[in-house]
Amino acid sequence: MTKTAVVTGASSGIGEATARRLAAEGFDVVAAARRRDRLDKLAAEVPAIRPATLDVTSDESVAEFAATLDRCDVLINNAGGAVGLEPVAEGLVDDWRRMYEVNVLGSLRMTKALLPKLVESGDGVLVLLTSVAGLVSYEGGGGYVAAKHAQTSMAETLRLELCGEPVRVVEIAPGMVHTEEFSLTRFRGDAERAERVYEGVPGPLSADDVADAIAWCVTRPWNVNIDRLVIRPRAQAAQHKVHRIS
Repeated sequence: MTKTAVVTGASSGIGEATARRLAAEGFDVVAAARRRDRLDKLAAEVPAIRPATLDVTSDESVAEFAATLDRCDVLINNAGGAVGLEPVAEGLVDDWRRMYEVNVLGSLRMTKALLPKLVESGDGVLVLLTSVAGLVSYEGGGGYVAAKHAQTSMAETLRLELCGEPVRVVEIAPGMVHTEEFSLTRFRGDAERAERVYEGVPGPLSADDVADAIAWCVTRPWNVNIDRLVIRPRAQAAQHKVHRIS
């Protein structure tokens, strides 16, 4: 029987790339996000992808979505993002709340809703897309760093709590990834500032690079758990150490 993979935040970036890649790997992919028009376009291009409207910040939306699924073998908790670069002393509560709602509580809602189906599958894989920000803090990233640290802790806790159950818990922690929207959202739509993040960097990661790593993790044999995969471009040794060509 064809396995079903659910990908949240699938309307762009890493989520879209992951939906495409898992479809190519033979999964029946449910691509879920708020922007249905983008999902419909994606599904029209890839027959193995089913579009589904989903807002991970809404209990009702998540419950309605879960009720439409007959099975779930793989859950990719990808929906997330960063907003703002203010220091903690100037942090905007609404931005912190938004980041926590999507990154952390969104992952919680989806995990609670679909964990029974993952267990029922007999070989479920639960993936949390975190970030190197969940491992090392940096200035100006307070709210995002806090949210990603929380997701990292969630992955570690789930692995302990599900020990003995037929579910693998995988954390994917990317570094610098050049996607169409991540930095644009962080800089509140300032395209020029967003593009400067990647200026001069030879070969930042692409969404496809991360999707490739996700696909590798979820297609390992049932007894192999990739606890955490940190993936950075060669040019990025750490958050504060990035090689740039002037």
